Amino acid sequence: MRTLIKNIKELLQVRKDGIDKVCGVDMKVLPTIANAYLLIENDCIIDYGSMDNLQGIESDKIIDATGKIVLPAWCDSHTHIVYAGNREGEFVDRINGLSYEEIAAKGGGILNSAIKLQATSENDLYKESSLRLEEIIRLGTGAVEIKSGYGLTLEAELKMLRVIKKLSLNYSIAIKATFLGAHAFPKEFRENKEAYIDLIVHEILPMIGQENLAEFIDVFCETNYFSVAQTDTILSAAKEYGMIPKIHVNQFTSIGGVQIGVKHKALSVDHLEIINDADINTLKTSQTMPVALPSCSYFLGIPYTPARLLIDNGLPLALASDYNPGSTPSGNMNFVVSTACIKMNMTPEEAINAATINGAYAMNLSNTHGSITSGKKANLIITKEISSYGFLPYAFGSNLIDSVLINGKSVK
Repeated sequence: MRTLIKNIKELLQVRKDGIDKVCGVDMKVLPTIANAYLLIENDCIIDYGSMDNLQGIESDKIIDATGKIVLPAWCDSHTHIVYAGNREGEFVDRINGLSYEEIAAKGGGILNSAIKLQATSENDLYKESSLRLEEIIRLGTGAVEIKSGYGLTLEAELKMLRVIKKLSLNYSIAIKATFLGAHAFPKEFRENKEAYIDLIVHEILPMIGQENLAEFIDVFCETNYFSVAQTDTILSAAKEYGMIPKIHVNQFTSIGGVQIGVKHKALSVDHLEIINDADINTLKTSQTMPVALPSCSYFLGIPYTPARLLIDNGLPLALASDYNPGSTPSGNMNFVVSTACIKMNMTPEEAINAATINGAYAMNLSNTHGSITSGKKANLIITKEISSYGFLPYAFGSNLIDSVLINGKSVK
């Protein structure tokens, strides 16, 4: 099956083989082809170029993209979309003046979601989560990472990971699974936190390894959550099962989470709303991808990740949604890209790079996703007729997507 997309107003993120991420000043460069075509065979990109060079190409299907822009589908490297119910009551609490930490202290937050999830059947959890997954696909996401972390018991964490695995088997979108049992301490372990660390290390991790349920390991390394030493213990134990770190750091305080992440060769360190010179210098010595979550900052009213500081220091940056019931009940990566431009002073080129090629890197998907490259998956966004790609972040409240292709097939 061959599909030809022709008369593309502008084809974005055109990259040669071997470029897995972009850093620093290179993030301002977004390679494009005006008046372009793109040829798909089965599920992969096999050719592209200027319409002036389109000669003798046979195809089974033709899509006319006159006036429209084509770009790689978004690569969302940080989500929690497998959860039960919602936390709209806490949303109202915040409006009435309670902080994220105060809500958590009175039994809300992550523990609230854990109670709901533990009481939800695996089948019902799958149904809820599949609706969210379908929503973000329609919004242009073509690869996604999904974390556990709302179970906080052996049975519930495994239930979450099995749901993620089932989603990956039933949907053509690339899905990466992350074990985040170290998301919060359950109430029964508040006075004996080391016992919960032991449960993760000696009971949950071996079961995950046995069933091959997660590629990544995550820890919420933050004041009042998991210390640097506890994070070190968990990440060290996860190595036995080949799990790669992707960790929450510096959402509220800088306590050494970046350093412990880099020590363990973390693929990414995520949040980074609070960052200092020591953190930046550590990242400069690593291959770790910083990941910003601007929708979380928007929803909670906390500082935004200082994108300019990171990029101007020569670092790469990825953007992700953090889709979850408590701090970011949205997986709309179009809004993420707009917010990064509006609130984090990123250029459209930087934001698109961060949400495509760098997002793919943060999921170990650089070889298959994130750019218009021959041999990569044909996961694409075709916009409506728009003036330029700068209009995408500019018109932040409009749905500018005409169609989405996953593995070369249009999403219904």
